[in-house]
Amino acid sequence: MSTHSSFSSGSGMAKHRNVLSRAERIERLKAENRWSREQGVTNLPKVRSIKMA
Repeated sequence: MSTHSSFSSGSGMAKHRNVLSRAERIERLKAENRWSREQGVTNLPKVRSIKMA
């Protein structure tokens, strides 16, 4: 599967995405001390994705 052209980094600016991958969610939860390996990777709590303008 190819990546849509709107996600290309031709302009140098990264686009804001509302949906995070599972790995990205786990990294954010780890940083906030809201996740541990014993909890598993299913039923993850919601993570806010705030646009930095």
